[in-house]
Amino acid sequence: MTTELRTDITVEEICKGFQYSKLEGKGLFGLSGKLVIQPEYQRNYIYAEARREAGVIDSLLKGYPIGLLYFVKAGERLEVLDGQQRITSIGRFVTEKFAILGSDGHERNFSSLPADKREKILRTKLTIYVCEGTESEIKDWFRTINIAGIPLNEQELRNAIYSGPFVTAAKAEFSNSSNTRLQKWKSYVKGNEKRQEILEEALRWVGGGDIDGYMQSHRFDGDIDELKAHFDTVIDWAGTVFKGVESEMCGLDWGRLWNTYHGRAYDPDDVWKRVETLYSDDFVTAKKGIFEYVLGGGTDPKLLNVRVFDKATAKNAYSKQTSAARKKGVSNCPLCAVGHEANRTKLWAFEEMEADHVSAWSRGGATNISNCQMLCRTHNRAKGNR
Repeated sequence: MTTELRTDITVEEICKGFQYSKLEGKGLFGLSGKLVIQPEYQRNYIYAEARREAGVIDSLLKGYPIGLLYFVKAGERLEVLDGQQRITSIGRFVTEKFAILGSDGHERNFSSLPADKREKILRTKLTIYVCEGTESEIKDWFRTINIAGIPLNEQELRNAIYSGPFVTAAKAEFSNSSNTRLQKWKSYVKGNEKRQEILEEALRWVGGGDIDGYMQSHRFDGDIDELKAHFDTVIDWAGTVFKGVESEMCGLDWGRLWNTYHGRAYDPDDVWKRVETLYSDDFVTAKKGIFEYVLGGGTDPKLLNVRVFDKATAKNAYSKQTSAARKKGVSNCPLCAVGHEANRTKLWAFEEMEADHVSAWSRGGATNISNCQMLCRTHNRAKGNR
């Protein structure tokens, strides 16, 4: 890969023909149409969200360097390899897309700045390396750099590596903050669409966890029909089985849950009644586990992290059991006492025993002293949900 250092291009020249897509959230073109600001391997524009775009303008006004920019030769055009966030911030300000706080405490857009300050911005020369190389060289380098201190996440890197028609279409669908379905998606999927986190989850579901493999095999597909259909199927299934939406539903691995349970028949009314019952149970401490617990037929209480007996209750039960066991000459573990091994008469120390529900919590057993028994650790851990 070869590089050429350019220090003759000004902000004014970069901003000629600047275009910004509010719908897609990205800068499109600059340098009189000769510069592609956001090639497909670039992330969406996030400086506005991070409140960093005003800092770029402040640096220009103070004469501070805004860092090296890297362009790549792509036929008759140039593409921004590193610096598209900064260039988009500059272009957005010069074209009146946002304002900054002036020294007088009032907001100022570009046209309302004093003439000398406007001139200072426009005349600022940028430091640019223009690179030329093979696609693999450019992509490999892109993987190693950070964009103005905000590292690329894994999906943004994948979009760079597997750039092509598939990524273009996938970003248009899943990274578009104006998508009318986004609100529904975010009831189930956690993440920032502009950082490709919704897309990442959709790819994880359809690829069975192998995102890279799926993107590699579909890189040059002209559509994303399978990806969209699978994602919508999973979301619609979750919305059908569960009549309501709780905050803990967001971020669950719905792709795995769909794979495991979508073949079962559910009564949505009954399902939601069970969800509400578990939500109102003070002893259920892992609310996120409620949904898989219900889908699985209520057979795995470990998903709920049911609160165990407090120490006072356990000691009370231990004292009563141990006193009764001494009188009978048997073990204070009820299961050891009815066995035939050497432990049938052993009196276990409190620290060697664990509190357990006599009647299992999953079968309606209460977490109180009347339903508490102490078992030796071996028997308690072997007992399970019986």
